[in-house]
Amino acid sequence: MTDPLHYVCPHCHTTNRVARAQLGNAPDCGSCHQPLVTGKPVALDAASFAKHVGRSQVPVVVDFWAPWCGPCRSMAPAFEQAAAALAPEVQLAKLDTEAHPQAAAPYGIRSIPTMVVFRGGQEIGRISGAMGAGDIQRWVQSVI
Repeated sequence: MTDPLHYVCPHCHTTNRVARAQLGNAPDCGSCHQPLVTGKPVALDAASFAKHVGRSQVPVVVDFWAPWCGPCRSMAPAFEQAAAALAPEVQLAKLDTEAHPQAAAPYGIRSIPTMVVFRGGQEIGRISGAMGAGDIQRWVQSVI
């Protein structure tokens, strides 16, 4: 028997309890009935950032970025590819540091893009600089 884990919905940001074995079977959110596992990065704001990082029991990789940042924009397709490859075991998310500086400030983000891996609300890994999809996947798997 598998104990349920908390998985935060990428659409309505409600915390759901799902058996780990069921993550690969396209579970839906109990609140909004949208798919819980999308294989796409979740766009976060300050409130949803706190929910995903603090409540999710799967690792959450947050790309701290800004729209004016060329390397951030060039890495976006690779980050999307990595999100598809790492789902459902890892949720990838993006936080616009210009639009939501109060969410990024406690983490001392000095350069962007910076990716931070969170597990159980705690930072467990960090890397700065644009990366390709394969490099992102390898780095995340080495951290988790």
